[in-house]
Amino acid sequence: MPEIDWKRPDKRRVRAIRDRLREMYGVPVNDPHGHPIAELIKTVLSQHTNDRNRDRSFAALRERFPGWEEVRDAPVGEVEEAIRPGGLAKQKAPRIQAILEQLGEQPDLDWTETAPREESLEFLLSLPGVGRKTANVVLNIAFGEPTIAVDTHIFRVGNRTALAPGKTPFEVEMNLEKVVPPPYKLHAHHWLILHGRYTCVARRPLCEKCLINDLCRWPEKTV
Repeated sequence: MPEIDWKRPDKRRVRAIRDRLREMYGVPVNDPHGHPIAELIKTVLSQHTNDRNRDRSFAALRERFPGWEEVRDAPVGEVEEAIRPGGLAKQKAPRIQAILEQLGEQPDLDWTETAPREESLEFLLSLPGVGRKTANVVLNIAFGEPTIAVDTHIFRVGNRTALAPGKTPFEVEMNLEKVVPPPYKLHAHHWLILHGRYTCVARRPLCEKCLINDLCRWPEKTV
């Protein structure tokens, strides 16, 4: 990745990027479901698979083990069998059980809804295999917290456009925190992921179709 001499973009440019991405991808419907453990387990199941297989695995897991205590205490082979549709069951099953083991006798994360954001993040990051992206996703989807979980798509778009560049996902997240106003953080998470997934793709970005092409600072853009 080429080095970018970053100067914080002015508000007019940020607004223009926001408005065009909203025009392109629409306004997401944020309907927090209030189940942080479910969201956390889903993020484990989503690794290296698609949403369809993740959802199949999650549904099979919940059908077989109605309570999280039952998932935690079951023979690991039975958990593997339930989540097999999502792939990598031998890696994911013990990770799920290790996470649930750390959530107490009666697994609970509901307190993270009202706790200070950094306290919730710190606790989630202490769980086995949970990184900052996963922790932000849990707070975002479960409770509607205005977090931006930097995945590969957001990392790429943030750097290419120079909207919020950084050498690590954490640096990109911190720079996005600086430039994206709080009311738009949930939406920005949605827009940037979709832009990276469908337009600003890794190998052959569709610069000729990009609505923010003229606002992009990527030196290798094709138009």
